[in-house]
Amino acid sequence: QKRKVTSSFCFCFVCFPLTWQCFRALCCKGPPPPRPEYDLVCIGLSGSGKTSLLSQLCSESAENIVSTTGFSIKAVPFQNAILNVKELGGADNIRKYWSRYYQGSQGVIFVLDSASSEDDLETARNELHSALQHPQLCTLPFLILANHQDKPAARSVQEV
Repeated sequence: QKRKVTSSFCFCFVCFPLTWQCFRALCCKGPPPPRPEYDLVCIGLSGSGKTSLLSQLCSESAENIVSTTGFSIKAVPFQNAILNVKELGGADNIRKYWSRYYQGSQGVIFVLDSASSEDDLETARNELHSALQHPQLCTLPFLILANHQDKPAARSVQEV
């Protein structure tokens, strides 16, 4: 029995420092440093693909996507940052309220349907120019996304 106790004691004595180091490495680091968060606004005409874009970025199902009425907010996680995106509905009767949601934005995503009609493309141009000149947005970075490039009627980047 004495031998069993001794070997047990030796095992604990030898393994304890290693076990303690592993425990500290795994459990005692503390929380990871917080990722910076950026507040973005996503705008574009109805049907341009804003909701589909955000769903894909969030790894959500693209099935049963409906047009956004009003607005929605999605947190898009990346390894080094989190994007809090306010998606604003693009229907004609909603666009006049877009500017109420601009405050606090740190960037703009403008989505347009590159396969839309000339009239819709002209409306999108006007809305983009309006956003570019808005006092709360004019100094912010803009990402202009020409969506629906997979459609036969899609315009090239130069045509857009």
